[in-house]
Amino acid sequence: MTAMKTMLRQLIPVVVVLAVPIIPFLFLGDLMEQWVSGLENSRYLPGIVIALLSGDLILPIPSSVITTYIGGKMHWASGTLVSWVGMSLAAVIGFTLARKYGPQFALRFSSAAQLENARDLAGRFGPMFLILSRGVPVVAEASILLMGMHRLSWRRFLPPVLLSNLGISLGYTLFGAFAQQHHWFPVALGVSICVPIGLTLIAQRMLQSKDKNLDSGLHEAGIKEKQDEPKY
Repeated sequence: MTAMKTMLRQLIPVVVVLAVPIIPFLFLGDLMEQWVSGLENSRYLPGIVIALLSGDLILPIPSSVITTYIGGKMHWASGTLVSWVGMSLAAVIGFTLARKYGPQFALRFSSAAQLENARDLAGRFGPMFLILSRGVPVVAEASILLMGMHRLSWRRFLPPVLLSNLGISLGYTLFGAFAQQHHWFPVALGVSICVPIGLTLIAQRMLQSKDKNLDSGLHEAGIKEKQDEPKY
C-alpha cells in the first residue's frame, strides 16, 4: 500500500509537467504559433532539443511531448537522432554522477521512496528493467540513479539504455510525423501526454500487486506462527 500511495502522489506532478507545453497553445494560440514557427525554422532547434532532453534529470522535461513535436516539425530520421542523443546524454550524465557520488547524489534528484520503487521493479524484471523503465516518468530517472549507486558496469548499462532510448525516440517521432501529415498534430501532442501517464499507472499496479502479495505472506506467516505456538 505504501508503494501504491507513493506512485499516486508522484503521478500528480507528472500530469502537470506533461501538460505544461500544451497549456500555452490553449490560451495563446496565435501568439504561440508565431513563436514556435520562428523556433522550428531555426538552425539551432536540434541543439535546443538536445539541451532540453539532456537536462531531464535536473528539470521536469516532458520528453514524450518534445519528441512527438520534433517528429512533426523535422524529418522523422533527424528527429529520432536528436531525441536519441538528448535522452542518452541525460542517462549517461545521471548514471556517471550517481556512480561517482553514490546515494548522496541520487537523493538530490530522487526520493528514497522512488529509489525503493525502482529497486522493487528491478527485482521483478531483472536485466530487462532498464529497457522497460525508460518510458515511465519518475521510474526512468530513479532507475538510472539506482544502477549508478550500485555501480553497474558500463557494459551492462549502456546497451539496454541506448537501445530503449532509440526505440522510444523512433516511436514518438514517427507518431508526430504521421500526425502532422494527417492534420491532427495537436491531438498527437495530447496522446503523448497520456502514454507516459498510462505507463506510470501500470507501474503503480505492479507495485500494488507486490504490496498485496507481501501483506498476504505476512498474514499467513502470522497465522502459522500462532498455530505453532505451544499450548499449555
